[in-house]
Amino acid sequence: MKTHQKSVAIIGAGASGLMAAETLSTQGVSVYVYEQMPTAGRKILMAGKTGLNISHSEPLDLFITRYQPHAIGDFVRTFNAKDIRAWLSCLGIDSYVGSSGRIFPVEMKASKFLRAWLSRLTKQGVSFYYRHRCVGVADDVVSFERLDKYGKVIDEFSQKFDAVILACGGGSYARLGSDGLWQNWFCAEALTPLYASNVGIIRTWSPFIQHIFGQPLKRVKASVGGESVYGDIIISHYGMESGVIYQLNRAMQDQIIRCGKISLTLDLLPHKSFNEIARVGHRTKKQSLNNALRKAGLDPVKIALMRECTQKSDWSDLNKMLSFIKRLPIKFDGFRPIDEAISTGGGIKLSALSDGLQFKNNPHVFVAGEMLDWEAPTGGYLLTACLAMGHVVGNGVMNFLNDMTKTV
Repeated sequence: MKTHQKSVAIIGAGASGLMAAETLSTQGVSVYVYEQMPTAGRKILMAGKTGLNISHSEPLDLFITRYQPHAIGDFVRTFNAKDIRAWLSCLGIDSYVGSSGRIFPVEMKASKFLRAWLSRLTKQGVSFYYRHRCVGVADDVVSFERLDKYGKVIDEFSQKFDAVILACGGGSYARLGSDGLWQNWFCAEALTPLYASNVGIIRTWSPFIQHIFGQPLKRVKASVGGESVYGDIIISHYGMESGVIYQLNRAMQDQIIRCGKISLTLDLLPHKSFNEIARVGHRTKKQSLNNALRKAGLDPVKIALMRECTQKSDWSDLNKMLSFIKRLPIKFDGFRPIDEAISTGGGIKLSALSDGLQFKNNPHVFVAGEMLDWEAPTGGYLLTACLAMGHVVGNGVMNFLNDMTKTV
């Protein structure tokens, strides 16, 4: 008697969805990937425009601490940077560890990697359906809209599957497919509202510092509350941007909730004590403020920022100005729009899911990737977690299908 081959729908052709397809397609399962955009992996391609940072080489026990909540780190343990590099090698993609510890493909752009991956998935029998927008899931039935090249609906249909994996992305970069509309499919109790993560912060600058827009504050220490991060910060026309800012986003979110504003404190010369700075700054009498700040160790960008963020009445008090070098408070009004964020926090609560990322109230449906409520900094952590969750959810679906077979 011929047995029914199990069918799995994967909604979303991003990192998590494609890794779930990778995990399932070699295990005798019919895998169908549905993507509302005309092509797969658009956010991967965008991330790889200047070099695809695919993971990080730091020790695993440290690596997994980068995730909130900690359960995401448990997923990463099952498919970590070492596994990713081995997997890339099987795709014919060599990788290397950069000076910062970040891992990149030798050919930095993402296009070759993505082509190789899609080619292998196709050879493994994965079927791809582009311009197919999922509009809802009920039990094991998925409803779709088929779109023309202009995004207009040309057909509607529903299809039944043995299991469904939702990997629709978060809410940033809607033009790439992560529009967050899937939130309408779930009750409010299962969701944390989406919010911007790894995103720049907003402040209205005066016209006097326009000449430093796009330039870096080099080797500073930024602090929010009790958290501090060392590195460079880019001064932009709308505020500030950089990995340093992204790492402090969570603390900033807490400040916004409590106070309605962001209070950032900068140490512009973290490698020097105040006494060292004061000794040099006071060395020559009758000097201009700019000269004193320059001799203390500030470059023109830092000097311009100090003048911008202090009162003009303080400029005649050299000792006070030198103290601002070690502790310069700057207020910000909030975050850039969610659609500009590198990633989003919020989404489906982990408490709504059981082992294998399976919905508790609908065992046919699984979820992975940025749809879940979690956060991580940039530096390879985001993509690693999405790949790891794709791996976990693929195995979770396989276990579910095997259990179904046993009960038939």
